[in-house]
Amino acid sequence: MVEVESRAACEDKSHFGWRALIPVLDAHRVIYLMAGAMTAAIHCGLLGLALHAAQGSVPYLLLVVVSHFGTVVLVYPWYRLVVFRGSKESWVTGYLRFYLVGLSFLFASLIGLPILVEVVGLPVLAAQGLIVVISPPLTYLIHRNWTFRARGNV
Repeated sequence: MVEVESRAACEDKSHFGWRALIPVLDAHRVIYLMAGAMTAAIHCGLLGLALHAAQGSVPYLLLVVVSHFGTVVLVYPWYRLVVFRGSKESWVTGYLRFYLVGLSFLFASLIGLPILVEVVGLPVLAAQGLIVVISPPLTYLIHRNWTFRARGNV
């Protein structure tokens, strides 16, 4: 009888681990994280190309702004059509909201980059990478509840 009870206790503990993983494996969040990784890769790629092409002749903060704009233009359709499919807002309204959220993180980059580059001494791409890593969890909440919200959920 003790053996049966201990086996049941072990089974309950192993099921608890799987139950804890279910919210993490939610398909929408995984798609969003993949989109965030894609966005980061595009942004860093554009910024890296711009830094290489400019070879120090253009301030890196200006290159960050330009690559940010290019990234937003390139990734918005993916977020609109794949990640947040339920949006009923017009494309223009959705894009403006999307860009407004992006501007808040661009602002964080424009403040954080000089600190990480000039004070800490990190290369521009590494510093931008650190800043980009913190944005997906925050932007997910903002995009889900404001940028791409269903019209009736105001």
